[in-house]
Amino acid sequence: MATIERFEDLEVWQLARKLCQKLEHLFLTTGLGKRYSLFNQMDRSSGSVMDNIAEGFGRSGNLEFRNFLGFAKGSCLELKSQLHRSYDKGLIQETDYKELVESCDAISAKLGSFISYLSRTDYKGVKFKQ
Repeated sequence: MATIERFEDLEVWQLARKLCQKLEHLFLTTGLGKRYSLFNQMDRSSGSVMDNIAEGFGRSGNLEFRNFLGFAKGSCLELKSQLHRSYDKGLIQETDYKELVESCDAISAKLGSFISYLSRTDYKGVKFKQ
């Protein structure tokens, strides 16, 4: 297994980035972009998924990384709830809604698996190497 040296190499971060890109397209092309408070919440929660993965990676410790992955998972589920609200208000089409909810579910599952893996490993992190 290859060593991950940058957070950008993490598949889950790459998926979160793609999710943000899809949302940005919706903000620019649908009524969602005109609903500032909802689109602002969605922009912040989707960005938080990416940013918490990156910040946790940068902490260089297993326990801190797991904590930040947990924050990322929470933000992912917050976004999923916001997608339900957006769809219920008729701001996004059903196909976009389903695709984005599925993306949230996939990212959330990957984050959960990653947290579980890190919980089982003896590796404590780069900052604990001697």
